Amino acid sequence: MSVTAVTGSASGIGAAVAQQLREAGHTVIGIDRQQAEVVADLSSSEGRKKAAEQVIALSNGQLDGLVCCAGLGVTAPSSSLVVSVNYFGSTELIDLLHPALAKSTNPAITIIGSVAAGQQTAQPHPMIELMLSNDEQAARTAADELAQPHIAYSASKYALTMHCRRLAVTTGSTGVRLNIVAPGAIETPLHEASKNDPRFGEAVRNFIAPIGRNGQPSEIADAVSFLQSPQASFVHGSIIYVDGGMDAMMRNGNF
Repeated sequence: MSVTAVTGSASGIGAAVAQQLREAGHTVIGIDRQQAEVVADLSSSEGRKKAAEQVIALSNGQLDGLVCCAGLGVTAPSSSLVVSVNYFGSTELIDLLHPALAKSTNPAITIIGSVAAGQQTAQPHPMIELMLSNDEQAARTAADELAQPHIAYSASKYALTMHCRRLAVTTGSTGVRLNIVAPGAIETPLHEASKNDPRFGEAVRNFIAPIGRNGQPSEIADAVSFLQSPQASFVHGSIIYVDGGMDAMMRNGNF
C-alpha cells in the first residue's frame, strides 16, 4: 500500500484524512506541531525543510502521496502567520518533496484549499501576487499592515489554489497528479474557534450552506481518499468543492 505524508494530522481535517488512509491499509507519515510522526512547524522555511528531511528519511526516499491540510484561520495570532502556514507551508513542502513523489508509480498530491478563496476572484488583494512571487517576507508584511485576518485567510487560499493549478501544468509530465479540495464550513476545532470569535463569530454562525448544515471532517477525507486513489487517475489540476453548495450559492455564474 502507499506511503502518504499528511500535514496538520493531529486534528480536524488532517486527522480525519490520516485516520481514513490508515484504516484503508496505507502508511501515513503525519506532520504537525505535536502528536505526529514528524513534529515540525510549517510557519518557517526551516521548519518545512526539517519536515521534508524527516519525511524523506521515513519513506526511504520514495513517497506515494502528499496531503496538505495544515492551516490557520481568522483566530490566528497574526495575519502574517496565516500567510506563512496556509500558503508557504504547502508550496515549499511540495517543492521539497516532489523528487521523492516523482519516484513513485502513481503519486498524487491533494491540497486543502477553501471555498473562501472565491472571495478574492473579483478583486485579488496585492498580497496574493507577493505570495505567487515567492516573496514570503513581503507577503507577511502586507498581511500584517492590512491587519484583517479574514482577508489574509481568503487571499492565502486563493493564492494557494492558483499556484497549484499552475503547478499542475508542469507536474503532470513528471507523473505527479495535483488537485485541490475546497471545503466549506466544516466542524473542526478551527471552525469552532471562528464561531466563538467576538469579531467574526456571528457571521460565521449565520453562514449556512444550501444543504442546511456544516460538513464533517470525514466528508472531506472521503474526497481526499478518492483523489489520492487510482480511481482518480485522470483527475489532475481540478478544484473539487465539498461545501454543501456554498460556492454555488455565492458564485453560481462562475465555474
